[in-house]
Amino acid sequence: MTLSEDDVRLVKRLVREAVYEVLETEVYGGFFSFLDAVEAGISNFKRQAASRKGVSVEPAAVKEETFTCLKFEPQKGAKIGEYEVAYKEQNAEAEWLHAFNILKQNNAHISNRYHGEGYQYSYWLYGEGRIYRQKLSQKQ
Repeated sequence: MTLSEDDVRLVKRLVREAVYEVLETEVYGGFFSFLDAVEAGISNFKRQAASRKGVSVEPAAVKEETFTCLKFEPQKGAKIGEYEVAYKEQNAEAEWLHAFNILKQNNAHISNRYHGEGYQYSYWLYGEGRIYRQKLSQKQ
């Protein structure tokens, strides 16, 4: 039995789609978590080496695009006013995990928000499966 050219193209397309699905669901999340761990290890080593030499090293913030690629929903609170929330289940797993791991490594919470130079928003974690952000004021 030989396959027609159309059948071969269909099989190739199905295999390609299956491979991409496995990459998206099984590989990318773990791979980005691994890279985040490597990044944290390097950053920790730099801080330790700098402290031994008597130099202060403030780690550089990642590009804000790490967070702006997420889908945020507007919210309003009595104490902090307007803010936004990105839910894990409503975002691509790899992108959400990458952003989450950076915030977790930097101990980002409402009193210690994460942002870098030129950021439009500050970011923090609270609860499971959520990343928060709020527009930075001019003084920040």
